[in-house]
Amino acid sequence: MSNAASGLPIGRGLLYLIVAGAAWGTAGAAASLVYRTSDMGAVTLSFWRCAAGLVLLLAGRLLRSAARPAVPEPLGRRARKAVATGLCLAVFQTAYFAAVSATGLAVATVVTLGAGPVLIALGARLALGERLGRGGAAAVAGALTGLAVLTLGGSGATVRPAGVLLALASAAGYSAMTLLTRWWGRHGGTDTSGTTVWAFAVTSLCLLPFALAEGLVPHTADPAWILGLLLYIAAIPTALAYALYFAGAAAVRSATVSVIMLLEPVSAAVLAVALLGERLTASTMTGTLLMLGSVAGLAVTEARGARATQKEPEEEPVLV
Repeated sequence: MSNAASGLPIGRGLLYLIVAGAAWGTAGAAASLVYRTSDMGAVTLSFWRCAAGLVLLLAGRLLRSAARPAVPEPLGRRARKAVATGLCLAVFQTAYFAAVSATGLAVATVVTLGAGPVLIALGARLALGERLGRGGAAAVAGALTGLAVLTLGGSGATVRPAGVLLALASAAGYSAMTLLTRWWGRHGGTDTSGTTVWAFAVTSLCLLPFALAEGLVPHTADPAWILGLLLYIAAIPTALAYALYFAGAAAVRSATVSVIMLLEPVSAAVLAVALLGERLTASTMTGTLLMLGSVAGLAVTEARGARATQKEPEEEPVLV
């Protein structure tokens, strides 16, 4: 039960994406702690996240290459993949942080993560020929409903057009990144770890000028605490999560990827209640259950579809 081009079993790809989505959700809680104890800006935090994550990814790739050499890939194709993925990642992160600043966290989150599955489903149908199906469409609808309830329930959020446009730009960057990763996975793009490393190099270069303008070194009364938080953000929701994301996204259908990654706001909501003292509300519970149900349903559908595809050649009659 594996994707023929990427070589990764579908079940393992789903597990990678679930872990990546849950890890992404911890970045928001860690960032909130950074903002509480320093004057670090959002773009600077994003830069350090990518730059430190790049160092960790490079170290991991060197260790992996020593144990098991990577599949060789033409330099030109590797460069195109790195630049395209890095630019998409830079747009995704930077436009999202700008949207949060322009229209608030709730609206930016619901527009970015809500538009992502829709854009990805359309792109996968038009560019990759991947059908969503009735069950998949129902799961996407349930996930988007859960996201709206979780993010906007009882928030009294203010919608500003400029912020909405920035959030849509962020969703477009995320969608393009997911679709490109899936396309390369289906057409022999097997070196996902190399793509991840060089994509982060491109993203760090894109963010560096904006981080310099904002101020690279924050003012804080507890530098050791800030350094520890930055190391956590770079290691878990960045280096680990993105490595798992790119590997899983190359093997699993794009629409399924987009819905599974909605685990990010779920894990963020759980941490907000457990660690940051936020109140557990009916909207939080309802939205979380809707999204978890949708993710579970799509994961089961993906696994069953992979088994059916695997069994098809075995069911053909054999002529003696």
